[in-house]
Amino acid sequence: MPASPSTARAINDRLALRLLQQEGPLTAGQLKQLTGLSRPTVADLVERLTEAGLIEVVGEAGEQRRGPNARLYGIVADRARLAALDVRTDGVSVVVADLVGRVLAEASVPIGGETGTGPVVEQAVALVERVAKEAEASGAPPHAGVRGWGSLHTVGIGAPGLIDPATGELRDSSGLPAWHRRLAAALQDRFPEAHVSIDNEANLAALAEQRDGAARDRDTFVLLWLSYGTGAAVVLDGALRRGASGGTGEIGFLPVPGTTGLPSATDCDGGFHSLAGSAAITELARRHGVNAMPTGEEPSAAALVRAAVKASTGERAPSGAEEASAGERVPGGAEGSSAGERVPSGAEEVSAGERAPSGAGRFLDDLADRLAVGVASVVAILDPGCVVLGGEVGQAGGQELAARVEERVRRMSPLVTEVRPSALGGGAVLRGALLTARDRAQDDLFAPAER
Repeated sequence: MPASPSTARAINDRLALRLLQQEGPLTAGQLKQLTGLSRPTVADLVERLTEAGLIEVVGEAGEQRRGPNARLYGIVADRARLAALDVRTDGVSVVVADLVGRVLAEASVPIGGETGTGPVVEQAVALVERVAKEAEASGAPPHAGVRGWGSLHTVGIGAPGLIDPATGELRDSSGLPAWHRRLAAALQDRFPEAHVSIDNEANLAALAEQRDGAARDRDTFVLLWLSYGTGAAVVLDGALRRGASGGTGEIGFLPVPGTTGLPSATDCDGGFHSLAGSAAITELARRHGVNAMPTGEEPSAAALVRAAVKASTGERAPSGAEEASAGERVPGGAEGSSAGERVPSGAEEVSAGERAPSGAGRFLDDLADRLAVGVASVVAILDPGCVVLGGEVGQAGGQELAARVEERVRRMSPLVTEVRPSALGGGAVLRGALLTARDRAQDDLFAPAER
């Protein structure tokens, strides 16, 4: 059954808006070429979208071309303000952007471990208010009548933990701060007209890696989140899979060899987290005599992995910033380590920039052994064909660590799997939260074009 004229117009309008979102400003001729629509149809939709205040003339295609056919049309970016939050156990990062995703203001604030739930929530909400005001001061004058101006239209939050698929809320967890669960409601109270939503950090990171990062060419892949904690996100046939209870990807609870016990329903200690969390990687590095100067802006494990990669490949680290040293193997395997414990040796200690001692490479090998256990388990069930080592640790390990993991998975599984390093690192959560906020805002604001 053919579409009605109004439905056809809505489809054409949405197609044009999506192209302008993806490609940036386009001429009517370029829209005609990309959509396959006739010249009169494109002229009609351009007029319709302009009158609706959704697009505007933003320039001309070139100095040699003048007149209506050279006009560049772009989405009206100042139709709305969007906020994205990356919520960690020790801090909050916020960005505020316009409708096309251009960042207008951003800030972060550390959260002390002894701060009470109420004060922490107030501190985080105040941060969002401040960044929103800074963004408003930096933006263009608003379009009249646009909901959310001077406030926020959409707020996307990324946080660790399980999201209840029935309510969209963060589920209670003994391992996470109580203020995480109260933040979304507090932001909704402060910005009552805004759409406020929260999602798991690994899920948002996977979205960002698929749109802008390491998985741009994949519609099926798994992101292994390696940051302060561990997690995973599963994308199959282009769709993020959440599971019956929202727990798809809770790989930290995966029972694995090399730990002292088994995880419980309330504690992932004894699971994969005990091998691949930041604390576990830091301890493994200590046993191999690998050291790095902490930056305070990322998990200590990321700095250690980066130092080991630079040492093992012979790259020169920034002077005074990082160093790696190694020691000798001693009898008896270390807990969770296939290579055993190393004792640092002063004779083998090297400064940054010298050829790598054996300890840095052995640390990476042992870390790859650990990660491969989790990756191989996921591969055996899902056969995704591609696994991205995400988060700050995955980005720090780069291709050096990814290649080690891939080689081990190849030996463990008959299913061919490419292992890639993250292109976005820890910033993927904030990027993913902003992308989801932008998508929702555009769905809302573009709706008039469909009516």
